[in-house]
Amino acid sequence: VKAAFLKPGISLPCRAGSQPQGTPGVPQQSRRKRRRKSVAIAYEAGQGEGRWEPPLWREQLQHIREMRSSRDAPVDEMGVQRCYDSSAPPEVRRYQVLLALMLSSQTKDQVTSAAMLRLRRRGLTVDSVLQMEDETLGQIIYPVGFWRNKVKYIKQTTAILKQKYGGDIPSTVEELVQLPGVGPKMAHLAMHIAWDSVAGIAVDTHVHRISNRLKWVKKETKNPEETRVALEEWLPRDLWKEINWLLVGFGQQTCLPVNPRCSQCLNQDICPAAKRL
Repeated sequence: VKAAFLKPGISLPCRAGSQPQGTPGVPQQSRRKRRRKSVAIAYEAGQGEGRWEPPLWREQLQHIREMRSSRDAPVDEMGVQRCYDSSAPPEVRRYQVLLALMLSSQTKDQVTSAAMLRLRRRGLTVDSVLQMEDETLGQIIYPVGFWRNKVKYIKQTTAILKQKYGGDIPSTVEELVQLPGVGPKMAHLAMHIAWDSVAGIAVDTHVHRISNRLKWVKKETKNPEETRVALEEWLPRDLWKEINWLLVGFGQQTCLPVNPRCSQCLNQDICPAAKRL
């Protein structure tokens, strides 16, 4: 999901290893020469000749941007970034973003959007959810996937937010993933949308599937979290904020889980997984 207000994060610098100070009795010129030979070059993340990257990824990405230019996928019209009340106070908006993300797991955007609209009509705040009966909450969010479990997680998480964070949501991925029902993908998207911060790449089933089909990972990954780690090793950080939005919409419209529409894809000739006619 692409947020409307994002900014790139800051890469952590690398530093060259320090060298020993030399041994008494060794001539100064010899020590200098030895130090010059042993100093290793350190690169910023994403730089250096040894960094692996997929050979055709820039062309593939540009094609995906072209195919997504109409912005008419379900994620564009009913994604989490459109589910919160933009006129609400900041902490309420952030809470609504987190709830939408929790509801969205294993659920189509259309179903999540409808459930969020029903919740908002009843006044969607930390206090209103804590005062709501579990049965009532379940009736409102049904038929989102695993709605019974989500009732439990929403109530537990909301109570923690009230007690520990004053009704707001945590501002770090590490704290977000400690909340019941909140996984890494949700945490990274919450950072993107709610806190306007790029802490990592949000990887869902669409991003996971497409990254493996395009061979954007060195070796096949087994789950979205492995894919996130693999992508962050090579994908330039200034692209992290848009890759989820691009690939999710692409996966909803063209690179489908079953029977992908390869004949309609601009990457047909350069995709390792393409079904060529």
